[in-house]
Amino acid sequence: QVQLVESGGGLVQVGGSLQLSCAASGRPFSSYAMGWFRQTPGKEREFVAAITWSGIGTKYADFVMGRFTISRNGGANTVALQMNSLKPEDTAVYYCVEGKSTSTLAAGEGVTSWGQGTQVTVSS
Repeated sequence: QVQLVESGGGLVQVGGSLQLSCAASGRPFSSYAMGWFRQTPGKEREFVAAITWSGIGTKYADFVMGRFTISRNGGANTVALQMNSLKPEDTAVYYCVEGKSTSTLAAGEGVTSWGQGTQVTVSS
C-alpha cells in the first residue's frame, strides 16, 4: 500500500506563489505516474498536473498552463507543484495522486492512490 503525504498549502494573496510537496512511501514507484488534482466545495475533483516517474513527461490542465510547474525528485520519492500567479479560482483542496500514466490522470481517470489533501486559499 502506498502512502502519499502533502505539505505546503496555506493562504496567499492574488498573484502570489506557493509550492506544494508530496512525499510517497510504501513500495517502489518506478512504473507509476504522479500528479495533482484539486477540489472545491460542490464540485468534482479535477486534474491539475501529472508527471512520469522518469520526470521526462508532463501534462497540465489548460487553466494552469504557464503558471504551475510539476517536478519530481526520484531519489527522494517526492513530487512538487510550484504554483505562481495564483488566482482566487485556484482556491481548493489539492490532492497528490498516483496513477498508471500521465494520460489517464489527465483524463481524470486511473488514480490508484490519493493523499489526504492540503488546503490552498488565494485571497483577493
